[in-house]
Amino acid sequence: MPPAIPRVGSLAKRGNRWGVILAGGDGVRLRPLTKLICGDERPKQFCPLFDGRTLLAQTLRRAELTFPQKQIMVSLTGDHCKWYSREAALHPSQRVVQPANKGTAPPIVHSLLSLARLDAQALVAILPCDHHYSDEQSFASALEYAFEIAAERSDSVVLLGAQPDYPEVEYGWIELGSSLGREGSQLFRVREFREKPVIEVARRLFEQGSLWNTFVMVGHVRAFLQIVQATLPDLLGVLGSARLWAGEETHIANSLYKRVPCVNFSHRVLSAETSKLVVLRLNDVGWSDLGDPGRVMMAVRESGCEPAWIRERKFAKGAAAAASKPAAAVA
Repeated sequence: MPPAIPRVGSLAKRGNRWGVILAGGDGVRLRPLTKLICGDERPKQFCPLFDGRTLLAQTLRRAELTFPQKQIMVSLTGDHCKWYSREAALHPSQRVVQPANKGTAPPIVHSLLSLARLDAQALVAILPCDHHYSDEQSFASALEYAFEIAAERSDSVVLLGAQPDYPEVEYGWIELGSSLGREGSQLFRVREFREKPVIEVARRLFEQGSLWNTFVMVGHVRAFLQIVQATLPDLLGVLGSARLWAGEETHIANSLYKRVPCVNFSHRVLSAETSKLVVLRLNDVGWSDLGDPGRVMMAVRESGCEPAWIRERKFAKGAAAAASKPAAAVA
C-alpha cells in the first residue's frame, strides 16, 4: 500500500505557485464525439463530456483547489474564440491566445517566460485540460505533494506518473530509475521516456512497473527554463521577444508566431533531459487522457454517472423505436 500523500492545505501559503492550463489543442481524434454531443466541430476542451461542465471548466475548477484564480493562466488558440469566449469560468485576464496551435512546446515556453518575469521564484504546474480524474481530491493532494518536492529539489522538474491498468500503446510511458528517499517512497529518477510504444514494448513496460506519463509537471520556473535552454534555445529566443502575460488578456502576434516551429514538449524537451527529471507515482486517482471516444466511454462507465448527452440519446432512440411501431402494438 503506497504511503498517503499529504492533503491540500491553505491557499494563503501559496503566493509563488502558478498554474498553466494547456487548452489550445484541436482535439481532432475526438471530433466525431464532440460533434455528436454539441452539433459542431468544437475541440474537446469546450465540450461538456461529463457533468454538464466543459473539460476546460472542470480543469479550471480542479486548478482552483491549488491556486488563486489570478495565478492561473490559460493557453488558447485564436481560431477557438467563439468557444472559449463562452466559458463562464474563464476570466479574460487568464487568457493567453496563440495565433495557431503549434504543439505543446510554444505555449509552455511562452508561459514560463511570462512567469519568470512576474516572479523569479515561481513554482509552476503545467496542466493539460483534456484529462479526467475519478478522484479529484486525491489528485489535488498529489499536486500539493509535487509542489513540496519541487520546492526542495529546485533544480528538478517533477512529473506525475499514473499507475497503468493495461499495456496502452497510445500513451507515453516513463521507465523508472532508482527510488529517491526512504524505502517505500513514491519518488523516482527517470530512466527513459517511451512515446506510444508498439504492443510488445508496452507489455514489457507494464510488466516491469513503468508509469503512464500524465504530462502534468511541476517545477521551479528556473528549472524548466534550464531544460528548455538546453534543448530549444532558438524557440526560447523567438518567444523572448513576444508580448508576455502579466495578469491580463494577452494575444501573441501572428507575425512572430510565423517564426515558431511546431514542437512537442515531451518529445523534444523531456525525452532529451531525463537527468533533470523526477517522477512521482500517483496513488489511484482514476486518471484518463480523453484522447479518443473509447477512452471517454471507459471513463463514463467507471464514473458510475450517465451524462446528459447519453440519456438524451437513449431517450431519442426509445422515442424513435416507439414511433416506428404500429399503433396497436404501442397500445
